[in-house]
Amino acid sequence: MNRPGPALRTGLLGLAVVLTGYALLAAWAGWHAERYADARDRATARTVGVVVADGIGDDRDVRVRWTDDEGRSHLQRFAVHGTDRHAEGEDFPVAYDPATAEGFPADPDETAREDDLLAPVFLGTAVALPLVGIWLWRGLRFRLTARRRGRPMTARVRCGSRRPAIWPNRTTSWLWLTSPEGTDHWQRVMWHPALDCLPAGAPVTAHGSPGRPTVVALPDGTRLVPLGRLRHRRPPGMSFADQEAVRADLRDAFVLPADTVARPTGPWRRGAVTAASSTVLGVVAGFVLTDGSLVRTVTFALCAGTLATSVWALSAPQP
Repeated sequence: MNRPGPALRTGLLGLAVVLTGYALLAAWAGWHAERYADARDRATARTVGVVVADGIGDDRDVRVRWTDDEGRSHLQRFAVHGTDRHAEGEDFPVAYDPATAEGFPADPDETAREDDLLAPVFLGTAVALPLVGIWLWRGLRFRLTARRRGRPMTARVRCGSRRPAIWPNRTTSWLWLTSPEGTDHWQRVMWHPALDCLPAGAPVTAHGSPGRPTVVALPDGTRLVPLGRLRHRRPPGMSFADQEAVRADLRDAFVLPADTVARPTGPWRRGAVTAASSTVLGVVAGFVLTDGSLVRTVTFALCAGTLATSVWALSAPQP
């Protein structure tokens, strides 16, 4: 069985990141939402507290002082839908658990806390479904396009970068295709190690329709996954360099023994750095924006790590 190519591995990694990240997010938020619902069901005692402060924090919460049936006073912060309903000095009905004295809004319409816990699940679904759809569509389009009749062309590999560069050291793989009639075309593709050893002017087979994404088959049978449509003009705002000039790295400064195999580097290290750095950034942002709430901080970290790694995978990473 042949080992999956880098494009397939990147696609599988992208799908795994989306599904795993969403599963962890849904499990984390759902578990806390279920715990909160169970605790609220145990709140059978009722009392009336007084709002001592409103409009607290970014969520505009209220702070309520209430007394349980044993005469103990409690000062507790509650999440509410609107402070106009519970202004300072007004009564605030409280339901609490007699065993733990944990209070909850007695009004069944006050579900702000449950909404805060369940909102990331629905937002995660709204983000995960399009990401999964992009990967499935990219794979289906590749399969369907590769079945179209091919036409001979010659290809030269170019590494493109934006002018000015939005991200430092951000390059993309392009094929400069020339038809037998002498017409030039440009196709962006996902990186493959076969591109590093493709000579200039190599004969290739282009599968696809004009103006649509084109699957290019190399002489060794490698089929490259297209990104975007086939362009009939040089892409504006891009600077291109020869593949050989860009691929030079530190290993070129050393003389290797004759029996040493220099394996090509993969883009996975950058993916690991992206996942780790975005997760740390999510932790910091969650801690700062949510007043140190553990539930929300972990939610921020999962969202940031999953989204950044998914975008990295979709951007066709390359060494």
